Amino acid sequence: MSGPELPHDHLLDGEPLSGFQELLGYRLVRWEEGMAEMELRIERRHLNRAGVVHGGVLTTMLDTSMGFSATFCPFPGRVRRVVTLSLSTSFLGQARHGTLVASGRLRGGGRKIVSCTGEVRLRETGAVLAAAEGMFKYRTGSEHPEGVELHGG
Repeated sequence: MSGPELPHDHLLDGEPLSGFQELLGYRLVRWEEGMAEMELRIERRHLNRAGVVHGGVLTTMLDTSMGFSATFCPFPGRVRRVVTLSLSTSFLGQARHGTLVASGRLRGGGRKIVSCTGEVRLRETGAVLAAAEGMFKYRTGSEHPEGVELHGG
């Protein structure tokens, strides 16, 4: 007996959204070798007590877009995964409404550990709200371009 179909993002090749992605509401809009871009329409639930986007939302978008930038896998039914080793975020602006666009780029690294950079902009003005650098470690099998089977284990 199978349960209800989980929502998914068309760029994830049938992989369901994570629970945290569903909670925040961001979506992957561009993904290719060495880069990823995500969007989030700002809602009241994303604001802090001062009425601006919470830094945790910006940091999540940076961490996630950078992780995706390191894990593009062109092989259908296969995925690559990383874990975040370190993340340094600088907050440069604020927003109360509009659409956040986070972009992550793979900078380089070795076979198992890579460096990425990212920024979050407000689509409507182009203003940079936050920037980050991070170190990511490939999970077993993900250091190879072909990754691992999506539903294998």
